[in-house]
Order: sequence, then C-alpha cells, then structure tokens
Amino acid sequence: MAEARAVLRFVRVAPRKARPVVDMIRGQQVPLALAMLKHLPRHAARVIEKVLRSAVANAEQKELGDSDSMRVSKAFVNCGPTYKRFRARSMGRANAIQKRTSHITVVVEAPGLTGK
Repeated sequence: MAEARAVLRFVRVAPRKARPVVDMIRGQQVPLALAMLKHLPRHAARVIEKVLRSAVANAEQKELGDSDSMRVSKAFVNCGPTYKRFRARSMGRANAIQKRTSHITVVVEAPGLTGK
C-alpha cells in the first residue's frame, strides 16, 4: 500500500478535544471523512479537515491515485508543548492556566499501488 502523510504541529487545540474527532475518521474513506468533518460542530474538526486535505494533496502529488479511492489508514494526536499563563484572582492572588497544544498526523493510503 502506498501512503502519504501530513503533519500539523503546535496547533492551539487541546489533545483531549481533538482525539475524539480523529477517532471518528480513522479507517474511513476520504470522501466520507471529509463530509463528516465538514458537518461536525467542533473547532478541532476544521483543523483536522485541513490536515486531511493536505495529506490527500500530498498523495496526489506522489501520483498515488484520486482521492475517491483513498482511505485514512492512520490518524493520531500527540501532545505538544503547554503554554503556561496566569489569571488574576481576588486579593492579589493568581491561578495558573495551561493552554495545551497538539501535533496532528493524518496518513492516507491508496489501495493496490506501490509507492515510488
């Protein structure tokens, strides 16, 4: 199986919120996965849709076939660095805020072809 991948790093989406979206598209055909992501009301869906489109474009650049025959073979979200911030509270105190980031990877494969 010939594969193409796309990686988006340092995305300002918490991994905990992006993983359920990625779990939905793993193993799906690309047109179905794109339709699911387009109609899902989550911020992470917009970001993952862009990564999936990039992986498909990479596959077409490698001449692995058209996007209708491809499927999402691997998709996962890893933790990126966490930005530490502070929020002012009453009586001169402060609470820590953690702004989490993600590294999103999507791999698509075209059936029956060998890569170059």
